[in-house]
Order: sequence, then C-alpha cells, then structure tokens
Amino acid sequence: MSLGGRHALVTGGGRGIGRAIARALTSAGATVTVTGRTETDLLDAVASGDAQACVVIDATDEAAVMQGFRIAAAAHGPIDILAANAGAVESASFQKTDSAMFRRMLDVNLMGVVHAAHAVLPDMIARKQGRIIAIASTAGLKGYGYVSAYVAAKHAVVGLTRALAQEVAASGVTINAVCPGYTETDMVSGGLAKIAAKTGLSEADALARMLKDNPQQRLVRPDEVAAACVWLAGDVAAAVNGAVIPLSGGEI
Repeated sequence: MSLGGRHALVTGGGRGIGRAIARALTSAGATVTVTGRTETDLLDAVASGDAQACVVIDATDEAAVMQGFRIAAAAHGPIDILAANAGAVESASFQKTDSAMFRRMLDVNLMGVVHAAHAVLPDMIARKQGRIIAIASTAGLKGYGYVSAYVAAKHAVVGLTRALAQEVAASGVTINAVCPGYTETDMVSGGLAKIAAKTGLSEADALARMLKDNPQQRLVRPDEVAAACVWLAGDVAAAVNGAVIPLSGGEI
C-alpha cells in the first residue's frame, strides 16, 4: 500500500504507539510530521528516519495546535492524514479522582483530538480528501476500575468519532478510531511498576492480572496498531467511516 505524495501528521509521535505509527506511515511512502511536548523524542524520530519533520506542540493548547499545524502544512503541504494519538492516563479510585483529574484526562485524551481535527478538517473538506484516525482504547469500549477519568475520556473519543464521521461522510474525508488493548509501551510498563509497588505482586504477576481478559494473553504490539492506521489511511479503506476497531486479542 503506497501513501506516496501524502503528508501525515501524528500527534504524540515521539514515542510508543505514535512513534510506531509514524514509522509505518513513513515506510508506506508518506511524508510524516510528528508533534508532541518532548523535543528530544521528536528530534530522535526525525534523526532515525521514522519521521521527516517535527513540531513541538502541547495537544491540549488549542492555539498552539492551530499554529503548529500551520507550520507543518507550510513546510510539507496540506495535511492529508491525521493520526490523533496524543494521550495520557492517571489512575486512582473514583473517590480519590477529583474534578481536576477529570479535566486533565479530558483535555489531553478528548480535546487533543478535537483541537487536531479542528485544525485539519476545513482544508480536508475543501480538497474533498483526508483521513482522520483517532487512537482511542479498549477503555473507550468497556469499563476498567481505578481509571474512571481516562475511561470517560476515551468513551468520549469514540462518541466523537462516530458523530463526526456522520457529518463529513459525503465530503471525501473519513473519520475512524482504533482501540488498542494493553500495548507494549512505556505507559504500560510504568503502570505495571506502580501495580507491583502498591500490591506487592511481581511485575510478571501484575502483567498476568492485566491480561486476564485478553484471550491471547499478551500485550498488543505498537506495530500492530500502526498497521491498522496505515490501512485506514489508504485508498482501499475509502468506504470505512465511523468505524471503531478493537485491537485487543479478542477482549472486545
């Protein structure tokens, strides 16, 4: 599948799933710009050839997103593919999850997608072509304890995807979401370490507990998420709109 001649932008593209998406889009021939808050990670993505350009942007800052996307488009042409991947998770029991945590989770996981979509949609609709892929989570499809704010935000991303897909269906633009289960990332590694520290479990036992609902009993690989994004970005997926695709080994 060739994405030659297309400009793709990946938010949160410096590491983890975002980095894998950038690498896969580059391999498919796209010119890839990665954005994120950590400049060293972004520069490393460019230096390694996983992306061709980077812009430091906080996904929660609407004005910064609009300006950063304009810079990217000026350098490499209109954005044809958006992978809205920037996200974060915080954990606590609901009774210890205050309104500030809910706002933080909504700001990065939901509003980060909203800001990015606002930045690219007008031009995509005017050119009658474009792909927006939101990186949600199985937490957008089911509940998990001790991450209520994150679950609420990811459910909102799924709802946004379905609603926006209906609005733009006749425009030549498609809006879809992928929902990875627990994936081999720094975020999950950090979560395992916290579980082990709080419970006294070994990290191996903490992982087994994390994977208890996954029939494949393994973590998802970032490249598996990236492959789904490349497919959704291509011409062969032009009829796929409003889809919410679990990548979870059968958990959902």
